[in-house]
Amino acid sequence: MFFHFKLGFISLLACISVAFSAPNQALQGRAVNPPSEFSITSFGVNGSGCPAGSTIYSLSADKKTFTVVFSQLYAEAGPGISASSNRRSCALSLGLKIPPGFTLGILDVGYRGWYQLDSKVSASQQTIYYFQSELVQAMTRSTLIGPVAGASYTYKDTFDLVSTVVAPCGSSTLLNIISDVRVNNGNNTKGYGYLATDFVNTTFTQTFNFQWQTCK
Repeated sequence: MFFHFKLGFISLLACISVAFSAPNQALQGRAVNPPSEFSITSFGVNGSGCPAGSTIYSLSADKKTFTVVFSQLYAEAGPGISASSNRRSCALSLGLKIPPGFTLGILDVGYRGWYQLDSKVSASQQTIYYFQSELVQAMTRSTLIGPVAGASYTYKDTFDLVSTVVAPCGSSTLLNIISDVRVNNGNNTKGYGYLATDFVNTTFTQTFNFQWQTCK
C-alpha cells in the first residue's frame, strides 16, 4: 500500500523560481497532443545516487509521460553510518528533439519509494528541473519526520505550465533534472533513518508528465 505524504508527519514545499524573466516565446494558451516528431535523443546521468548501470528511463507510447527508475538513489543516517551516506544526488540530462511550432513543460512530477524513520529523524527529497540556456527553474521539495516504522510512499506535485518552465519554441534542447535525497538524525543522534532505494524490491521512481503547447 502506498501512503501519500499528506497522511503522515509531513511538511511540503513546492515553489517556482521566478527571479528571472519568463521565456521569450508566445504560447498559444491551450494544451495539445505531442507531435509525432518528438523524441528523446540522449540520456546522461551523473552523481552519487546514479552510478553507471543503476538508472533506466522510459517514454510512454503516447509521448506524454517520462519515467526514471533509480536503484541507488537513497540516503540513510544513524550510528555507525558515514556522513557521506546522509545525502545522495543525481543529475539527469535529456536531449529532446522538439519540432517547429511546439514547446513542452512538465505538468506534474510523481514519486514512489520506501522510507523508515525513527523518532525525530527526518528525510527530504528535492527535484529541480530546467531547460538548457533558460534561466527559470522549477523545484519541488517534500519532507518527512519520524517515527515511521517502514512504509512505501507516493507523492505528486503539479506545476502551472503557462507560468513556469517551458522548452525553447521549436528547437532541440537539453532538459536537466537534479534530484536530491537526504536523511538527518541531528535531533536524535541514536536514531536511524532511511529513504528510497531498492529495499524490499521497491525502487525509487520519478514520473514526469509532459504538457505540450503550440508556440511561435
